Amino acid sequence: MNAHEQRKETVIRQLNSNADIGLNDGQVAERLDTYGKNKLEDKKKAPLIARFFAQMNDFMIIVLLAAAAISLFISHIHGDNDYIDAVIILAIVTLNAVLGLVQESKAEKALEALKKLSAPSAKALRNGTVSVLDAELIVPGDIILLEAGCYVPADARLITSHNLMAEESALTGESVPTEKDADTVVPETSALGDRKNIVFSGTSISYGRATAVVTGTGMRTEVGKIAAGIMQSETPDTPLQKKLAHTGKILGIIALCICGIIFVAGVLRSIPPFDMFMTSVSLAVAAIPEGLPAIVTVMLAIGVQKMAGHNAVIRKLPAVETLGQATVICSDKTGTLTQNKMTVERVTDGFKTLESNNEHRREILKFAALCTDCVQDKDAYIGDPTEIALVKAAEASGLNKSRLEIDYVRVSELPFESKRKLMSVTLKNGTEFITVTKGAPDVLLGRCTLYSALGRENPLNEEARRRISAANALMAQDALRVIAVAYRRFESFSGGMTSEKSETELVFLGLVGMEDPPRDEAFEAVRVCKEAGIKPVMITGDHVLTATATAKKLGILSAGDKALTGDELSKMSEQELFDRIYDYSVFARVSPENKLQIVRAFQKHGETVAMTGDGVNDAPALKAADIGCAMGISGTDTAKAAADIILTDDNFATIVSAIEEGRGIYENIKKSVHFLLSSNIGEIITIFAAILLGWKSPLTAIQLLWVNLVTDSLPAIALGLDPNSHDIMRKKPYSAEKSLFSGGLWQKIFFEGGMIGMLALIGFGIGTIFFDAPGRHFVGSTMAFATLSISQLVHAFNMRSEGSIFNLNPLGNIYLVGALIAGIILQISVITIKPLAAVFKVSSLEPKEWLVVAFLCIMPIIIVEIEKALSSGKEEKAAGGIRLKKRA
Repeated sequence: MNAHEQRKETVIRQLNSNADIGLNDGQVAERLDTYGKNKLEDKKKAPLIARFFAQMNDFMIIVLLAAAAISLFISHIHGDNDYIDAVIILAIVTLNAVLGLVQESKAEKALEALKKLSAPSAKALRNGTVSVLDAELIVPGDIILLEAGCYVPADARLITSHNLMAEESALTGESVPTEKDADTVVPETSALGDRKNIVFSGTSISYGRATAVVTGTGMRTEVGKIAAGIMQSETPDTPLQKKLAHTGKILGIIALCICGIIFVAGVLRSIPPFDMFMTSVSLAVAAIPEGLPAIVTVMLAIGVQKMAGHNAVIRKLPAVETLGQATVICSDKTGTLTQNKMTVERVTDGFKTLESNNEHRREILKFAALCTDCVQDKDAYIGDPTEIALVKAAEASGLNKSRLEIDYVRVSELPFESKRKLMSVTLKNGTEFITVTKGAPDVLLGRCTLYSALGRENPLNEEARRRISAANALMAQDALRVIAVAYRRFESFSGGMTSEKSETELVFLGLVGMEDPPRDEAFEAVRVCKEAGIKPVMITGDHVLTATATAKKLGILSAGDKALTGDELSKMSEQELFDRIYDYSVFARVSPENKLQIVRAFQKHGETVAMTGDGVNDAPALKAADIGCAMGISGTDTAKAAADIILTDDNFATIVSAIEEGRGIYENIKKSVHFLLSSNIGEIITIFAAILLGWKSPLTAIQLLWVNLVTDSLPAIALGLDPNSHDIMRKKPYSAEKSLFSGGLWQKIFFEGGMIGMLALIGFGIGTIFFDAPGRHFVGSTMAFATLSISQLVHAFNMRSEGSIFNLNPLGNIYLVGALIAGIILQISVITIKPLAAVFKVSSLEPKEWLVVAFLCIMPIIIVEIEKALSSGKEEKAAGGIRLKKRA
């Protein structure tokens, strides 16, 4: 169907729809069966078996499998049929691949759930009632309602349009919004950009309002035709994953070099070359941290799910990392720092406060209510909270909006726009036309030439302007949000409205002051921000006095802090704003362009900026901010698409909680990396030192792979689930410029890796010297095997805190306790169960030998506690020296 070349009535009839009531439930169900869900096809997933083998697509794993195949071949040639080594290697590699596949699936499921949480919605007319639906449930024939900020959910033919402009650059390449008109009919051969009566899926409404009938969904849309040849790309790696992958490659090269040296040294000491080759390859596989990026993905995905449970939906995975770096939060006032429960507290004609029985008060509220898009659905009000407050106040004065609209019929409108800070409607009352305008008092007053008082219209002289401005300032000082109302009468009306024609020479009617109390949790959130080294900044369209009063209540505006208006900001040079940006904690009466200026000024100082926004014009600032936070309740689809995070409760405290969670995730990733690398270095040192000392290799290839299997995945992921430290929001934000390994982490990793290696060697030496006996040849290597494995599991607990772990609840991380218990049971099993002991070439240990192993395995706790105490003492001494210098 070429809907653009047909009249709208024809299109509606062909789709068997109804412009007044939409589709019924039966029609919707039937069309969902016929056309399917309104979504683009995803890239086909590889079969499970292909994904399984992809886990083995690693150079070292391939070398290990080749080594196993060579082992099989040599055993067969020699005729001893000793296939056990090869079978065990294959089993361990398979188990590793299965674990990798499980981790990958967990991450994919989390990201799929994330897509659903941030999926766009749509307003559609169903069974005569406006419903908010998941955009996937839209079907051909649906009547959809569009307004500024909405994403268009499907291709649709316009039925009605009011000053409609659509942003179609993604589809047509046009950089400016396209004007749309429902009454236009265009030729069949018209290009997409010329189809003025059609809105396209995936584009957005930048201005105006409209209704439209859906003509195409899913892959039958214009964007679907393009997507048919281009399937969605993979989720890119986050910066941290890329850094860790790079670190892993460097460590891998170092590990390979060391393994090469070990192989040569072993051969020179008359160890059979094949045995040494198998040991070197196995050590390389165990030592190279190829699982780091995968583990980080799982941890980020888990963090995303946790945040979603706390009303913060992460749209872009790198935002999880960036959250922990946030140093400035630029937050909107209304609904974010306040409750967004507006109530009209005061009405004035600009000269005196009007009581509830005053007729002029009723007139102000009548016109204010008519100049809203608020609608009542049974007992519920749908619309902007400010407009709901105006409609409720009018009803409290006996003025029902629905009944008023019978006498005052809306014939045209100019929607609210942040640049104008005004909204206007033209109403027909009998033979007379009245334009009603409401908006910011300081803007609206400049467009008025008369004022209405004492039942008549009076010239708006300078004295009257001064008194009205004073009344506005007084209400603003009382933290009231003030809306001005004005009107203009016309004898006739033709054509559409324009600001130049309709919003000039107005008659000032009065001021309405509304209260929006601060959220209870915002007080604590602001305090936590300041303690955490984060600067909270209020950015609002409200009057500067209103914003200042609220900011003082919340603690955002401290002694010495200043407030700045958008006009003052616009007059500043870029350099001046850069020099003075830290002086301000409140920005009032700002435009979207001002928001962008504020974000960039902070960023030039190296700050990591979180910015909230809800409107179409907030999208540039949300994109420019390091962390764009869109409002889930009041936010437009355009704002949500530009943001990294969607706050489903529009709450400032949620941003602070998300930052805390982001810091926790980063700390936990750091713990896992610390643990994995120190453990892997411990394994290298065990073999390397033994060869250098002229000993035989303490561990076989199979034992090394087993240690890697038992100690890597479970404890590392368990550390990723560690609860946030109690003082995490008392620390300064970590710098994006600093490496993950800054602060002496590399030194700790090598020290602790050396400690683990030495403990395993001590176990090997004690077992070999004191306990090896005829018939018990493997006691030394068994003790080294057990010590290396279990000491790493114990060492994982050292990662939980930079301070003493004895200050923590030992059961605070039950996952880590579970990983320890599971690892110890598995390790004891392969030593004590005879068939497994034969496979792993180990000897059963006697109680006294287990006691030695237990003592050695406890040593990581004791040694690292001493290390922490000594380093803490040095830090305190250094800090004292710095304080003395500052005092001097």
